Amino acid sequence: VQLQASGGGLVQAGGSLRLSCAASGVAFSTYVMGWFRQAPGKEREFVASISRTLGTTYYADSVEGRFTISRENAKNTVYLLMNSLKPEDTAVYYCAAAGGTAQTLSTAARIASWGQGTLVTVSS
Repeated sequence: VQLQASGGGLVQAGGSLRLSCAASGVAFSTYVMGWFRQAPGKEREFVASISRTLGTTYYADSVEGRFTISRENAKNTVYLLMNSLKPEDTAVYYCAAAGGTAQTLSTAARIASWGQGTLVTVSS
């Protein structure tokens, strides 16, 4: 599966952005989907994940209550709605497709494909 992320940009603290990740190839609905991010000088970290069809979601503590992950299997797309953005949310955001479960994706296990990344910059 090939992934194309979009929607990043510059936003003021407290603002919102919605990221999209469009998948091409086969069988999008057979993949657990997730988002990770990597800030300058830091390791890539888990942000959110969603199961194949039931919509079960997992979030990093740092984004719980502010970010919402969703997916539309008919459109082969996963979204990340980011509200109440903070400067520490500044990072390159990557989408990922994986086997396993939404919970195991949080450990970056069984990732089949990564998107190319989209930059989110939150100004204070």
